[in-house]
Amino acid sequence: MQSLYEPLTLAFRKNGGFLNYDTFYNLVKQHTQISEDGWTIAQLLQASGYPIEEKFDGYCFKPMRTSYKEQEYAIIDIETNGAKPGRSQVIEIGGVKLKNGKITDRLETFVACAYLPQSITDLTGITPFDLIGAPSRKEALTMLKEFLGDAVFVAHNVDFDYTFLTASFKRFGLGSIGNVRLCTIDLARRTIKSQKYGLAGLCETLELDLGTHHRAYSDALAAMKIMQESFKHLPNYVKTTDDLIRFSKSTKKERKENESKKLKV
Repeated sequence: MQSLYEPLTLAFRKNGGFLNYDTFYNLVKQHTQISEDGWTIAQLLQASGYPIEEKFDGYCFKPMRTSYKEQEYAIIDIETNGAKPGRSQVIEIGGVKLKNGKITDRLETFVACAYLPQSITDLTGITPFDLIGAPSRKEALTMLKEFLGDAVFVAHNVDFDYTFLTASFKRFGLGSIGNVRLCTIDLARRTIKSQKYGLAGLCETLELDLGTHHRAYSDALAAMKIMQESFKHLPNYVKTTDDLIRFSKSTKKERKENESKKLKV
């Protein structure tokens, strides 16, 4: 399923956010070995968090039809007992759901863990005692999957959280994560002047209360505040959620070209 996300997104972008059934099904056949019919594949994609919906005689890519201001975001942070998902695990999950500028939901949980290095305790303040009686990995990850829905997956250095959690989901039979993602580091680099773009550095620049650094919920809340501050400095040509995501990854040349197009209109 994971092999479908990127080619599908590119195809949606080339076709104005809409693919008819035939185009959608042909693309699915090209990029997956799954033998299910196209309708079932669409259901599996939606279950993974990939944001499509059936419309008329095909499927729409919701980020191209939704204003970034009205989009639902799930800002996520995790603490782990190591850097590599194959040999490590999540020990704490924090999340904030944001829509229309308001927090609509929260997630905060420890995760049961048999091995917690002292170095991780020194960094996070989390002790083995804190993890006693916590939800199992599968229980906690299932909670997170339900929490995500098809919201935009937001994190500070999103590739780490997204990759670590995708590997963890697969390990426990929860599939891959199909949610589109947004990195607050990338976004901040294009909207905020700061000497440092780590979470602590940006919070210092913006005079934001970081709370307890290296704790999942606190860091997720800080990333949310950075995202909201970045929104204040977006160029006018950023309208939709897909515009926002593409802007966050854009080069200076691409941004200059987009500004020029806007001036010509």
